Amino acid sequence: MHASIKWVDNVMFIGHSGSGHSVMIDGPPSAGGNNGGVRPMELVLMGLGACASFDVVSILKKSRQDVTACRTELEAERAEEIPQVFTRIHIHFIVTGHGLKHKQVERAVTLSAEKYCSASIMIGKTADITHDFEIIEPSASS
Repeated sequence: MHASIKWVDNVMFIGHSGSGHSVMIDGPPSAGGNNGGVRPMELVLMGLGACASFDVVSILKKSRQDVTACRTELEAERAEEIPQVFTRIHIHFIVTGHGLKHKQVERAVTLSAEKYCSASIMIGKTADITHDFEIIEPSASS
């Protein structure tokens, strides 16, 4: 895996991934930024959410669950002192699908948290990470 970061101006940077994608990273005006991109720690939190979501959807599909959507909401707290690491994170999965089984969704969330999500396991070294989920049955018109 490879990534590079290029300084643009003030506290604005462009991150380039080894897979050929770019993301703008910037700070708030109070830190000399223009608010033109996500903050570095927001990227870490989004990476955690994406990693966990990837696992949950993948596990459910392998379990032959009819998943039609998955949205993941994360709330995080950071330490007051520097380094301001994450200390608490709550991950809430909103899984939509036809006839999804509660036990299968619970299993997918647990497997992601305890075995598969590298980001969750790594960040869990400094943060207390909790999870929950809800299942939504799509309406007949969906």
